Amino acid sequence: MQPQDVAPRPSASSADPVVDVERAEAALVEHYPRLVRLAYLVLPPSLGRNRRVVTAHSLAQRALPRGRASAAAVIPAQAKGRDGDPGYAFVRLQVLRTALEAGLPLRFTALPKRSQLPPLLPQVWGLRLFPRSGGADELTLDQRLSALSGPARAAYVLRGLERLPDGDVSKVLAAAGVADPAAALREADEVPAQYALLASPEFDPCALHARPTDLMRRRQHGKAALAAAAALAVCGALLGLPGDGWAPDGAAAPVYAQNPAAEAALDPAKLTRVAPTAWESAARTDFSVWPARGDLTGDKALLRRALAVWARPGESVQVSATPGTPSGGPAGPPQLLYAGTVDSAHVVILYDGLRIARYAEPADGTKGAALDFARVDGADRAEASALVLGRADGNVRYLTAPWVTKAVERDLMKPNAGAMDLDPVKGITAPMAGPAQQTGACTSWNVLQLTDATGTRLLTDLGELIPAHLTTGRPGSAKEASGAEALRTWAPYACSLGAVRSAGVRSVNAWAYADQSLPDTSGTAQWVCTRAETWRGGGTRVLAQFHTPGGAYGAVAAKAENVAACGPKDPNVLAGVLWKSEAGGWYLLAAGSRGTSSIRATGGISATAQGGRLAARAQQGAQAELKGTLADGRTISGLR
Repeated sequence: MQPQDVAPRPSASSADPVVDVERAEAALVEHYPRLVRLAYLVLPPSLGRNRRVVTAHSLAQRALPRGRASAAAVIPAQAKGRDGDPGYAFVRLQVLRTALEAGLPLRFTALPKRSQLPPLLPQVWGLRLFPRSGGADELTLDQRLSALSGPARAAYVLRGLERLPDGDVSKVLAAAGVADPAAALREADEVPAQYALLASPEFDPCALHARPTDLMRRRQHGKAALAAAAALAVCGALLGLPGDGWAPDGAAAPVYAQNPAAEAALDPAKLTRVAPTAWESAARTDFSVWPARGDLTGDKALLRRALAVWARPGESVQVSATPGTPSGGPAGPPQLLYAGTVDSAHVVILYDGLRIARYAEPADGTKGAALDFARVDGADRAEASALVLGRADGNVRYLTAPWVTKAVERDLMKPNAGAMDLDPVKGITAPMAGPAQQTGACTSWNVLQLTDATGTRLLTDLGELIPAHLTTGRPGSAKEASGAEALRTWAPYACSLGAVRSAGVRSVNAWAYADQSLPDTSGTAQWVCTRAETWRGGGTRVLAQFHTPGGAYGAVAAKAENVAACGPKDPNVLAGVLWKSEAGGWYLLAAGSRGTSSIRATGGISATAQGGRLAARAQQGAQAELKGTLADGRTISGLR
């Protein structure tokens, strides 16, 4: 961060409104989460996430006037904040000013300001606090904001979080002591205007995760204190009451570092290891019957580091988890699936019955270690057939299940093309191009095709540890997407899989639910519904796509989230699209799944059709609401 001088605070004039303590306190209590978020965003990221959280709360709590009244300037720009409340304007200015001061470098020639020092209150001992992790967009925005100076960050936050125009932002910055507000605004222009992301959990210091600090270091530092307190402990025991004594925790177990169950979960010698042939006689085939593989399964030091980082990841560890996946330590000794060298990294993969945890560190040290989690509860044979071992240079390397006999790579967009053998060695495939790293136009979508004694199936990488399982067919009776007809069904819609990356997707089904003859003898179009199911149950995404003859891609006509349509519980689906024929005419086309007896369009277009297809003349840009009636009399709405 580039340090920027802060000008002296402007003096209050007699015309400035007076803000009494009660009014400022009411504003602080009402808008406390917003003020803490503002402070967190403006504070320099170099403080670290834990100190930023605590400091943000401290600055907000110290924003009240010190006397019974304050003659602080409430400039017009401030008065617009929170519906013109001068109390809110005052505390916001105080929070902004102290957050900017906290980012100034310490100088030996002057005493530090209070906001530049670690806060006295609040304090949380023995825990590190940090906001919930967001997605890739939030991470990118945080990195871009960290490259700005403090005043530029403040300008960006006032624009996005407070919705102030640039003129008012300049006035607030000047009131907060920024010497050159115009320069701060120009620097803030370097970051794209993704203001909606500022309201995400990534930047919410009031909704926090907690992790222990370095327990081993705390134990070492506590030895001297324990020795000094030994005499006092003996005296206290002698003075204690008979019986159970005065221990406040009653029957609670010892502290975490001395808890036998916790210690067993972190002991490499107690890791569960499955026999190589256990899957052949097991009642179920999932990750629980995977044997331990890799060239480092006997490296106890590596395994100990992986378990310790899982239980208490340090600030330098990059931690990621699929949505809905808890990232806490294991409840007991997990199962070892893999420990070995992958490209230029040491990788350990563990399974605790609910999650897959992948620990990776550089082969020459531990700096830059990463810890990734994926939820896999209830995985079946298909979904437990492979997991991502490593990614490098846009390629993906998989570890396959012990029951997999063949692994090949194929392009989902080219159903008639051949497949390339990945030659698995001890379950490890050769690297294949991963679709999650594609940039620009989508011209191919490589998928993993696996074969075992029960058949062949397709899996696709969506940027997570567990590839998603691809199927085709009517919901409730879907089949593997590996046959020739299934591959042709998927081909025009392969690129739409990019819309569900990093969403914790378990499986994606493509169902060609209707064909429709196009007006003006333009051929026959296909309607396909793709439904992405997640490991957590919620967050299901449905796309209705429209594919015209000769087109390389399907067009997304409608989409919805967390709906039953196009799923096993309710396979019915209805969607429409505004289409331009080769002759130049515009039409509203709509199609419903089997069992749709009539379709009605209202709004910008009024039309009715018997059966499951509708084609009506329309104007460019027209909009309509769709309703369908099923054979049993029920009505369904069109996806939006």
